[in-house]
Amino acid sequence: MMEAANLLDLADDLDAVLADVWQRLGRAAKDRRAAMHTPVVATIAHDGAPSQRVMVLRAFDRATATLRFHTDSRAAKADQVGAGSPVSILGYDAGAKRQFRLTGTARVETDTPAADHAWAEATLFAKRCYLADPAPGTVSDVAVSGLAADIEGRKPEDEKEVAPGRPNFALLMAEVHTIEFLHLAHTGHRRAMFRKSADGAWQGQWLVP
Repeated sequence: MMEAANLLDLADDLDAVLADVWQRLGRAAKDRRAAMHTPVVATIAHDGAPSQRVMVLRAFDRATATLRFHTDSRAAKADQVGAGSPVSILGYDAGAKRQFRLTGTARVETDTPAADHAWAEATLFAKRCYLADPAPGTVSDVAVSGLAADIEGRKPEDEKEVAPGRPNFALLMAEVHTIEFLHLAHTGHRRAMFRKSADGAWQGQWLVP
């Protein structure tokens, strides 16, 4: 099994390494127990400073090497990303001792068929998050969830309750251009870099760890 792979049966083969990356990202998007289900996503703030946060990986498209996350359209990261900006994503699997550093370009989608589909698939409890008022990041004198008292602390009962949150729901789509793979092992680490070419093919090379 891939989970039990070690340096001898994986890390000295670039094709196998890239296949391992795709397999783990695909699993992470479907299995909330997967180690890389909640990677760190970094964007660039308007003042040029890096801005990081943990996000839930909702979907992964192998064909386009695109990762999908959900966010509030009023959140700072959505403003930072806009129609397109650099993004860096860090995933780590402690059990397999693998680290993935993904870089590429992100964009935010709100009124698209993909966003409509993702909203329709989301649970009522997940949709409740987008009812926050005022917007995420607003300064408050007291600790507050932003949710109205009549819905805070309970699961919504029907779509009508969460429908007002739809305008605040957005997708953060990250198209990966480079992948840096690191496998930690006491017998000797392995590190590789993969870059996506203009024709969509991936080229890999070994790096010194």
